[in-house]
Amino acid sequence: MKYDILQILGAVLMCFSAQALIRLLIDHDNTGLLGWLPDGFALLLIAYVMTVTVGVLLTGWGHTRAKALGRRD
Repeated sequence: MKYDILQILGAVLMCFSAQALIRLLIDHDNTGLLGWLPDGFALLLIAYVMTVTVGVLLTGWGHTRAKALGRRD
């Protein structure tokens, strides 16, 4: 059950971060939730890419662990 929750949290993190990353690429002034970070566009781009990556890895890890414990899908 806890791996299912981690999988859901990873998917939510990935979706919100990917949306913010796309929005930042289209409109450089729309910084989203990480707008408080200093140093402008490059740092925000790296931060959003990293959060998308963490979301993908967390989702995949949660799925793999849940499957190893006996869930079939």
